[in-house]
This record gives sequence, structure tokens and C-alpha cells, in this order.
Amino acid sequence: MSARIVVVGFGYVGACVGAVLAGKKYQVVGVDTRPEIVDAINAGETTMNEPGLGDLVRQSVADGHLSATMDMSEVGEADVILITVGTPMNGAAPDTTQVEAACKEVAQHLRPGQLVVLKSTVPPFTTENTVRPVLESNGLKAGQDFYLAFCPERLAEGRALHELQVLPVVVGGVDPESTDRAARFWEEALGLPTIRVSNARTAEMSKLADNLWIDLSIAIGNELALLSDRLDIDVLEVIEAANSLPKGRHHVNILLPSVGVGGSCLTKDPWFVDHMARERGLDLTLPAAGRGINESMPATSVALITEELAASGRSIEDSTVVVLGLAFKDNTGDVRLTPAKPVVEMLEQTGCDLVVYDPLVTPDGIASITSLRPAENLQSAIAGADCIAFLTGHDDFRRLTVEDIAGAMKPRGVVFDGRMYFSREQIEGLEAAGLRYRGIGR
Repeated sequence: MSARIVVVGFGYVGACVGAVLAGKKYQVVGVDTRPEIVDAINAGETTMNEPGLGDLVRQSVADGHLSATMDMSEVGEADVILITVGTPMNGAAPDTTQVEAACKEVAQHLRPGQLVVLKSTVPPFTTENTVRPVLESNGLKAGQDFYLAFCPERLAEGRALHELQVLPVVVGGVDPESTDRAARFWEEALGLPTIRVSNARTAEMSKLADNLWIDLSIAIGNELALLSDRLDIDVLEVIEAANSLPKGRHHVNILLPSVGVGGSCLTKDPWFVDHMARERGLDLTLPAAGRGINESMPATSVALITEELAASGRSIEDSTVVVLGLAFKDNTGDVRLTPAKPVVEMLEQTGCDLVVYDPLVTPDGIASITSLRPAENLQSAIAGADCIAFLTGHDDFRRLTVEDIAGAMKPRGVVFDGRMYFSREQIEGLEAAGLRYRGIGR
């Protein structure tokens, strides 16, 4: 296949998908309304912090396979149009404004024979009842003149480029021919198997089901951690043992507890499910329960830090507390809805001497969390700390040895583990050095 591909919305998902397809030697054009995004791509750069993405963009632009523009008329030259714009929350409801606006622009340039694929996370029936009529407003009919399908993005930040090339693609069209056209595109473009479902709404629901399950599994891990803490049990041992049990076609898979859940997907998609149910007179309990548990973890983390400092003979207001990691996920600089923000805000309210540091977050990202000026480097950040709170497990932090930590901190200092998951040997080493360790459920 020698398809020309236009990606409408060249944010994180669009840039990753577009760069991978360009790396496969397809002609890819990213269309975005933000000039800074367009200018960066055309300069062979990207504002997205994803391992390998910068190199892939640079090479693809240099090879002439990737470019970006603000001109939506490029849609008319495409064989395949991928729509990857955002769908934020509007109160408790999903906001499909960006999807509708993008589709109105696409409709003006749509021509017979084109394949349109929506990848933005949306509630069921959006492709059929919202996208389809907008695209058909120019007189063309989906399934006859052009083809329309929903294929959810299934990326995890930090592993996106790898997962784009190994995970099967879920495909659901507005009619059988659209499903077939979309499936054949992904099979040929990426060499991946596809999971063909009955229709677009089934594919849309599959994405929400994935994220609801992930959020709930993290919530189970968090509640087990709270109980394990009261029982003097290491929750990581519990989860590792529990996950060895085969069940159905897979194993039990409880996810690990942490300081909290962030990002744009897990924090909103369970509410999408809850909202859809309420619209149909169904009162679900799990989406809100999972969200409530996970949203409580920043406050739980601050309480654990305060408790452990008190056990070491310190009051938190008189302590130097160092927060390492502001991103919501390890080895990324993404601070969207990061649980580090409420942690930092609560720590600031205690009056402690607060230091923050994250080598992957941009100055603007840090400014969205706190007005504090971040430490210049890791060594200066941890020097003289009463408490080091690891809120992410960045590789830079994992390179710190027990000796590095003990040598930098004040005597009887507190190490709080929000997402590092220190090994038993490391914990014993910290305690042997006279430090106090406290993890979530550990």
C-alpha cells in the first residue's frame, strides 16, 4: 500500500501514530491548529516527551515522509484520514467539541474513496451518531462514497512507539465494508493483527472498558495497600503472590498501588462510563468507587509522610521535604492531572521547607504545579533533606544508590516511596543507614 495519510490533531497520540507510519515510509501530513506544534515538526522536532519519538520525527522529516501544516485542505489529498483530537471532560460529561469541529473541517474536503478513522476516545455511538452525519453533510454517504471506522488508541506513555507496532488494533466500522477497509489498512501499514468487532460503538466501548479496568485494578491495589499497612504486611509481596493464580485465559492481574493516578485517560474515562449509565437510568457503583479510591491517594501519601516524620522526632512544618518527580508517570514529562500536584499543594499548606525536582518536566509544566523554583539538579535537591518523597520512578532517580541517599539526607531522615517500589534489600540498606522507609502498603 502506498497510501497518503493525513493525521488531524498532532498532539501526543497524533504525533506518535504519524511518526510510526512515516517511519514505515508512508507519506504522512499532520494537521494541527497550533503553530508551535506545526513549526516544531517541520523543523524535525517535537514537543512531546516520548522515548524514541524525537529521533523518529527527525529522521522522517529529513527523509521527506513527515510534515505538518495548519491547512486542512490537505485532507483532500489523503487516502486515509486519522482523527486524533482531544476529548476532555465537560463537568461529568465527555466533551466532543473538538471531534465535531475537526469533522466539520474534514467534511469540506472529503472526496469519494477515502477512509476516515476516528481514534479519539469517545462514548459509544459518537462515530455513528455524531461523526457520521457531520461527514455526510457534504452529500457523500459513509459506506458507499467514503468509509468510516473507529479504532481506539491503546498507547501507554513511555512505551507508545513499541506498543503501536505490537498491539493488535481494534476495528469497528459503521458498516462491514468500512470495518474491512480499516482493518486492511492497519494490517498492511503496521503488519499487525486486527480485532474486528461488530460496529463502531463496540470498538468505542472497548476503549472505555480497558481504562475502567485499569483504574479499578489500581484501586484494588491501593485498598490492599491500606489494609496491608495496618497488618504489617508488604503489599507488593501480596500482589506478586496473588497474580500467580491462573484465572480464565489469563492470570489475576492486580496493579500496583501508588501516590495516585494521573493523565487524561484514566482520570476521565471511568466518568464517561458512569455518565453514560446515568443517562440511561442505570446507577453503576464501580466507576465512581475506583475514582474515589485513586483520587484519595495524594492525601493518603501526605498523611504517611507526616506520620513518618513525627515518628522520627520531627514536625512536618519544621522539616525540609524534597519531592522528586512531578510527572504522572515514570520516565515522561507529562503533568496532565498529575497526582503530584495535590501532594505539592498539601505540602505547601503545611509550611514545610519544600523542594521540588523533575528532570523531565518543562519549566511551563512545573509552573502549572507550583510557583516554587525547582532545584537545579538531583544532588542539590536532596542535600540536607529531612524527607525525600519519590512520586515517580524516573530512571534518573533509580540510579541513586542507598549510599547516595543516606549521604545526602539528615540523620534519621524519611524516605517516602510513592512509585519507586524499592526492593527489600534496598529498604534494609536504608534502614541500616539510619533512615526511615515508608511506602504505600509497605
